[in-house]
Amino acid sequence: MSDTRTSLMGRIALVTGANSGLGKATATALAERGATVIMVARDPVRGAAAQAEIRDQTGNPSLHLLVADLSSQQEIRGLVEAFEARFDRLDWLINNAGTAFPERRLSPDGIEMSLAVNHLAPFLLTNLLRDRLVAGAPSRVITVGTRIDTSMDLADLNWQRRRYRMMAAYGQSKLGNIHFTHELARRLEGTGVSAFCVFPGVFMSNLGKTDGAQGAFWRIVGLLAGWAMPSAAQAAERVLHLILAPEAEAAGLHGRYVAARGRPIEPPSQARDPKINRRVWALSEELTDADRRVRGVDGSASNG
Repeated sequence: MSDTRTSLMGRIALVTGANSGLGKATATALAERGATVIMVARDPVRGAAAQAEIRDQTGNPSLHLLVADLSSQQEIRGLVEAFEARFDRLDWLINNAGTAFPERRLSPDGIEMSLAVNHLAPFLLTNLLRDRLVAGAPSRVITVGTRIDTSMDLADLNWQRRRYRMMAAYGQSKLGNIHFTHELARRLEGTGVSAFCVFPGVFMSNLGKTDGAQGAFWRIVGLLAGWAMPSAAQAAERVLHLILAPEAEAAGLHGRYVAARGRPIEPPSQARDPKINRRVWALSEELTDADRRVRGVDGSASNG
């Protein structure tokens, strides 16, 4: 891990999918350095268990749990409202939560679930937290991506015309993270907020386990190859590098797709087109109503 002596006391981080895997490892590393960590989890029981474990392991009392199902835009807005009620700034937003589904499912908002959780959730969450990120500048948005050479079908994001395939839907949704990061970086110029998309490498993951996405094949692969695959804690080093990187290095990586030690990597060709970046952003705005003010669960406007 990069410089375990670095103190992050007084700094605030929000980590999605923080109850297991890469999110939990990242939350633990931040807590070890004294940061205030807001852990976002879908399951309150698993989230509380992870929170207690990290607190016991690190001795850091500044761990907060916010429960939200990121497939629901209403719950994302409630999450932001709860965060803003307690914190006036944000130093690091780590968009980590991701999943895959063996069959086509729709979110509460009628959106294909992989797209809803993996792409639209970080898109909406980041946009709603923009003011808090600007208040915490220099601050950083780190979105966890996946290295799959694919493209997004912008005419059928919801898989209504094509035959649904789990890995194709997953790859499309994760490519959205790179489109999002490129355009986000352009829109954040001059604000003091940096944006990155990080490929954490292949590691032992809980991806899709609770949603039935991992079939017998993947379970066998995990059993046979697990001994050779990096742990989530090792993968978290790539996220931590972007958190701990000096401002000069961060400025040079702003808007980039990066791997180990902040090394830039080439994204799929579609994501290198600024016009398509902007088109994906516009479609994402339409699907999330991202400009709308944060609303509580009763639909009333928030002042947060």
